[in-house]
Amino acid sequence: MADAYDVIILGSGPGGYVCAIRCAQLGLKTAIVERENLGGICLNWGCIPTKALLRSAEVLHNMKHAADYGLAADNIRADLDAVVKRSRGVAKQLNQGVTHLMKKNKITVHMGTGKLTAPGKLEVTSDKGTEVLEAKHVVVATGARARDLPFAPADGKRVWTYRHAMTPTELPSKLLVIGSGAIGIEFASFYNDMGSDVTVVEMMDRVVPVEDADVSAFLEKALVKQGMKIMTGAGVESLAGSDSGVKAKIKAKDGAVSETDFSHVIVAVGIAPNTENIGLETLGIKAERGIIAIDGYGRTNVPGVWAIGDVTPGPWLAHKASHEGVTAAEAIAQALGNKDVHPHAMDKRNIPGCTYCHPQVASVGLTEAKAKEAGYTVKAGTFPFIGNGKAIALGEAEGFIKTVFDAKTGELLGAHMIGAEVTELIQGYVVGKTLETTEVELMQTVFPHPTLSEMLHEATLAAYGRALHI
Repeated sequence: MADAYDVIILGSGPGGYVCAIRCAQLGLKTAIVERENLGGICLNWGCIPTKALLRSAEVLHNMKHAADYGLAADNIRADLDAVVKRSRGVAKQLNQGVTHLMKKNKITVHMGTGKLTAPGKLEVTSDKGTEVLEAKHVVVATGARARDLPFAPADGKRVWTYRHAMTPTELPSKLLVIGSGAIGIEFASFYNDMGSDVTVVEMMDRVVPVEDADVSAFLEKALVKQGMKIMTGAGVESLAGSDSGVKAKIKAKDGAVSETDFSHVIVAVGIAPNTENIGLETLGIKAERGIIAIDGYGRTNVPGVWAIGDVTPGPWLAHKASHEGVTAAEAIAQALGNKDVHPHAMDKRNIPGCTYCHPQVASVGLTEAKAKEAGYTVKAGTFPFIGNGKAIALGEAEGFIKTVFDAKTGELLGAHMIGAEVTELIQGYVVGKTLETTEVELMQTVFPHPTLSEMLHEATLAAYGRALHI
């Protein structure tokens, strides 16, 4: 007899486990299927452990600049093994936390590889054999993996994905990072601070190409100042690995091709959804290039089957997956007769993006260029960190905050930041956008002094020619 549930979630990443918790809170009999680690890639091999690594690099950077703060620190060095050990410890602690949350919410966990075999049926295979689970609703939350270069698959020795880069056995002496999205730039920043000679190759015409052009330009200058070599409009044509390193053939923006030796390479050219061999074809679930088509609540074209997170259209971010998980859970509860829940489709324009390099980058909504392309008449304002007292006191006076408003209605269309702690500051504008704020509300908001958050106010004022401290 198959185990029967109201909901089964396939995958326990930040989308899957949050969806399971919300389902349980709504009184649904819930199970989760996970083939590796509770918490998924984000918690165990992505968002969280990388931030632990970057924190170590940040502390090292600050120690090396102790004299800037009137302090003395001698014989500063990094213990790579200890840095990695701390990162893995943080991931383990949070994995145990998710395990506790499953027990607390009475969610049944089935460890193994799941596959849809029929509407409402899942086969779960593990070293203990195969079991069949049944549910009224199934949520696919299997996430994604790093995309390989077709001519140079990662081997974990000289050619790394993000997963290899998180557990290095040696510090790269000369590192090539292919791709300057969030993952690539974060690892470039970490290894540069740790002492590696870092080169970044990006095929687009600027680094972090999804960000506002002004942010990209500022970040490139900052990274070059830190000692990195940045090659935009360039591509890697081949990689030839050996026991001692990797020879890379790189085509520069001007078309010139050169060969350079590196000790290691990190490939950060995107992700691929984990949707192979999970039964999509068997049930006739619509997908394009592995990305599952859904409506605003996570429904697929097959009744009773839902999808969330990195297997659905982007942006591919952990917080987007979690929010989709809650929305799907509430929509499922409503479908099962709960009249007290009122799910809302997510507005993707209000999803923030964060990159934890040094300096940090954060944004929400439309860039100035995208707003103009969409037909808006815009008012844009920029306020620099150097105009903020708290930033100067912190010794973090490099960066700026940029706002983009609709000149006709005052609607906040977008905000873009680079500098210290902007990944925390961005939420002020995210809340504002979600509440459909205009420039008037932001101008009339009282910000505490002295704080970095005052720059949110000043950047709004700047868009209307009213900035006070610059």
